[in-house]
Amino acid sequence: MNAVRLSLRRCLALLFAVGSSVGAGGAAAQALKLHVPSPDWRDQIIYFAVTDRFADGDPRNNDFGAGEFKAGDRTRFNGGDLKGLTQRLDYIRGLGATALWITPPVANQWVEPSGQYTGYHGYWTEHFKRVDRHFGTLADYRRLSDALHRRGMYLIQDVVVNHTGNFFTYRNRWKAGDPAHGYEPHDRTAPVPRPTQPPFHLNDPRDPKQRRAGIYHWTPDVVDYNDTVQELNFQMAGLDDLNTENPVVRRALRDSFGFWVREVGVDAFRIDTAFYVPPDFFTDFLHARDRAAPGLAEVARQTGRRDFHVFGEGFGIDRPFDDTQARKIERYMTGPGGQPLLPGMINFPLYGAMGDVFARGRPPAELAHRIEATMRLHARPHLMPTFVDNHDVDRFLAGGSEAALKQALLAMFTLPGIPTVYYGTEQGFTQPRAAMFAAGWGSGGRDRFDTSAPLYRYIAALAQLRREHRLFSRGAPTVLKAQAAGPGVLAWRTAHEGQAALVVFNTADRDTLLEDLDTGLPAGTVLQPLFSLDGGRGEPLVVGAGGKVTQALSARGGWVWRITQERRASPDASLTVRLDPLPQGLPGQLSTVAGDFVVSGQIAMVTGAPGAAAGSNTSPSHGSVKRLKLVLDGDLSSARDITPGPDGRWQAQVDTSTMVDPAVRHRAVVWAPGVPAVGVDFRVERAWTLRADLEDPAGDDQGPRGGPGTYRYPTDPSWGALRQMDLRGVRVSTAGGALRLDLTMHDITTVWNPQNGFDHVAFTVFIELPGQAGGSELMPLQKGLLPEGMRWHRRLRVHGWTNALFSAEGASATAEGTPVGPAANIAVDRAARTVSLTLPAASLGRLASLDGARVYVTTWDYDGGYRALAREPAPFVMGGGDPERDPLVMDDTPVIVLK
Repeated sequence: MNAVRLSLRRCLALLFAVGSSVGAGGAAAQALKLHVPSPDWRDQIIYFAVTDRFADGDPRNNDFGAGEFKAGDRTRFNGGDLKGLTQRLDYIRGLGATALWITPPVANQWVEPSGQYTGYHGYWTEHFKRVDRHFGTLADYRRLSDALHRRGMYLIQDVVVNHTGNFFTYRNRWKAGDPAHGYEPHDRTAPVPRPTQPPFHLNDPRDPKQRRAGIYHWTPDVVDYNDTVQELNFQMAGLDDLNTENPVVRRALRDSFGFWVREVGVDAFRIDTAFYVPPDFFTDFLHARDRAAPGLAEVARQTGRRDFHVFGEGFGIDRPFDDTQARKIERYMTGPGGQPLLPGMINFPLYGAMGDVFARGRPPAELAHRIEATMRLHARPHLMPTFVDNHDVDRFLAGGSEAALKQALLAMFTLPGIPTVYYGTEQGFTQPRAAMFAAGWGSGGRDRFDTSAPLYRYIAALAQLRREHRLFSRGAPTVLKAQAAGPGVLAWRTAHEGQAALVVFNTADRDTLLEDLDTGLPAGTVLQPLFSLDGGRGEPLVVGAGGKVTQALSARGGWVWRITQERRASPDASLTVRLDPLPQGLPGQLSTVAGDFVVSGQIAMVTGAPGAAAGSNTSPSHGSVKRLKLVLDGDLSSARDITPGPDGRWQAQVDTSTMVDPAVRHRAVVWAPGVPAVGVDFRVERAWTLRADLEDPAGDDQGPRGGPGTYRYPTDPSWGALRQMDLRGVRVSTAGGALRLDLTMHDITTVWNPQNGFDHVAFTVFIELPGQAGGSELMPLQKGLLPEGMRWHRRLRVHGWTNALFSAEGASATAEGTPVGPAANIAVDRAARTVSLTLPAASLGRLASLDGARVYVTTWDYDGGYRALAREPAPFVMGGGDPERDPLVMDDTPVIVLK
């Protein structure tokens, strides 16, 4: 009976607290504009800011004496706060953004147990219903909400439901079924040793009452993300995993986040680490019928929001033409019975494909597949936020050019989804969490709120394009053409309610032929220019015979044309080109060749055209066309001239020296302006030649060759004794001007679920090209010089989440050089402990041979930059070296000469 009375008193107290919150929120709403109707989220443009790194509006809340603050230090609080965001809203609105997404503003663990890093980012919660003192007060947060709403903008709060901060660990002593065994509290972390908010303070399983409460899973770190039990129940990087199956936890989380909707007027939530709680959690989170702590959809409805948006983070990036992660993402939006779960999820697979195609030179066919898969697999693609970079990945410009970034942004703004601009992208940032204000880390010592910056103006123009033409936020794209053999043409048509547009890219760094684009439109249809990457709109296009468009596209171009009802006469071609069948292959089948081959044919007047011989289309008269062009895979820059003979006959040799992948479908096209193009598809199956085969000693991953041999791995258990940076063998092969490296390792791990198939090691490959002048002897960001007088012309940096290729132009000790492409093709064979990196000839200057080239390979690790080195190792820091002068090389090869 006493227990019943106690439970009743607790319920009444909770109801009173909720009622008080509603009352307080109502009073605040009378003075401030906190509660506004929901927008149509399809039409919004999001600006995402890491609060600590954006603007310091109140220096008084920077430092609370726990060693957590140091302006200009990447690992510490830098001073950004809610007041700073409020003061800079006109800057954000001027970019075209209509919604502001901020990192969690809640009270956090300030310093993690090792003392190396701080919770400036907001994802290490200790109290879900308090504003962290570094960010300001509840009143500051309300004023931010009010200021947004008065500008017609909306507030998105990042929330965490999977974990709290790192308040306990098991190291390697965890025992299943006995959470007290090996439990080790972190009782000296600042500002508190454990969460202060009930019930999350019940985090010690050594206490039988706390253990019975079951608020946490009390588990060690995930070591295998392919194990569903670990993924849902184990800790991520030491963060204490909440038992989200527990009704008490679910109620506390609903109550906590309902508070921010009522009291501040938050308009949407972004759910951090959504993959690490079961999908059915979100049905309860949004729709629970609990008067004391209702689902968030009901809380939103009570405050006048009929379309409260909630979108989750599912960090999953698919390999080309695979949809495994995309299907997993959809399972968090749509249940097994077709019922809706989360309204949206961030479109990580689209992000991966855009980076690969625009920044790293992969074939546009890979992005075309991703666009088609997005529309096919997802029930609500228009409600899925899209992005080109964010706080958890490299900046786009860390491995891609500005021209490539502009293309990716144009794609994002013209495809379904909610475009999300990460702060600083508009200022050309290359560091993932650099500060916008002068005192912050990575700012260069100046404020970065420059509204005249070229990328700021460019993004504002894209926002205007999307705002003025709703077909880009609500329409459906249909891919019309996508280059499959390398960088080049990508085109789609998008349509909505009688409006349509054509979006075209050339992703190559050279002029490309758009050949016979089948628009599906009547001949003579006029395409009016809406947007062009060169800053102008360009000239109208007129669709040719058969609904086709053939056009020379400038390097790294991007265009948007509006499809009109206007018709003009399209010129009739008076000439035709005939292509003879290839001798290779069988009739009707794709030809496969082993090397160079010859194409031939004839050019002639079309029957009935002026000047044509009666009854014939094979007249030797071929008008004013003196030369044709042989174009391989759309590349106009290296097209060969063909001179027809007096009878119109012609032939040309196809150079296949740069074609190395037997799975790629290539195309040879014969064309001249005003003459319809004809082409033939083929594959090339070339032999690779082994040029070097080296064994590397076991256990020499202790620093560079000739060094002291004292380097040690970080102490975090995810490294353990696995020695992921220990090279055991290197095989170097070439095929013409292409290069392949097969790197055998001591071990390959995927502890952190890396998209490239391996983690805890970064490979940096330096390549000196034969017969080339210039180059650099410096090892950018690695504090070293190349051995044996080597100078690099190409430098490849690859780790679990990045794949970037650079030329030596602009390289220095602190600058990586100029991004070039295509980047490497990556293949991982975990059973053989081998990572294979293949660079096509186009990546290496299209040389016919690599004889005399020199190659040097190093290993280290990378996390938004090469991992730090200190005299003593720490959980995420290498040890055993002088951080001021020693090179960041754990293992390396000798300089390999290709003879």
